[in-house]
Amino acid sequence: MPRILLIEDDTDINNAVCAYLNRQGCRCRQAFSGTEGLLYWRQEGADLLVVDLMLPGLNGQGLLAEVRRTAAVPVIVLSARTAVQDRVELLRLGADDYLTKPFSLEELWLRIGVQLRHAGAARPAGEDTAPKIRYKDWEIDPEKRSLVAAGQPVELTLHEFEIVALLASRPQKVFTRQEIFEQVWNQTYFVEDKTINVHISNIRAKLRPTGTDGYIRTVWGIGFKCEG
Repeated sequence: MPRILLIEDDTDINNAVCAYLNRQGCRCRQAFSGTEGLLYWRQEGADLLVVDLMLPGLNGQGLLAEVRRTAAVPVIVLSARTAVQDRVELLRLGADDYLTKPFSLEELWLRIGVQLRHAGAARPAGEDTAPKIRYKDWEIDPEKRSLVAAGQPVELTLHEFEIVALLASRPQKVFTRQEIFEQVWNQTYFVEDKTINVHISNIRAKLRPTGTDGYIRTVWGIGFKCEG
């Protein structure tokens, strides 16, 4: 039973979404402000967060930043903003998906399902776990969503982890920015190149203390790859 933390200050939307998710077999915890949502997150955790962008107290961006300091839990952001730049900024901050208002409950549920499958929270009982990926001094565990580089654990966001796992799974293959985005975000490519570049830069910065940041190579004009 997936645990969903829903943080939305509009009472009607919050109640409607929560009732729908409960009917789908989820356990939905409601919060009506960013501060309340962060409190529930720290006390109880969740398999996925649905967060409104414009919240009283701590806003959605602030809440996302706080969550991303310690966890790679999937986060879907709700907002009335439709500009591409707003989406780019939220994805850069660590959001896993972005749904504009008004939205259908069915579409939200489909997007939740995609993120839960990515995170492994919805894996059926008895299903085989994904094998570890070993590449040079990296050990990548898709089940735990963990990376150990040169013997040191490296804290990555969900998207950062997916990018590392994708590149390491096929060393020497050059992945275009479009391929990376569509496989990691499971959406049609619509963002500017700098979004992928920012994620790669963040990954390299986190890997630098381990001495393995050079494993990810830039292929100018095309994309990125892991050196074989």
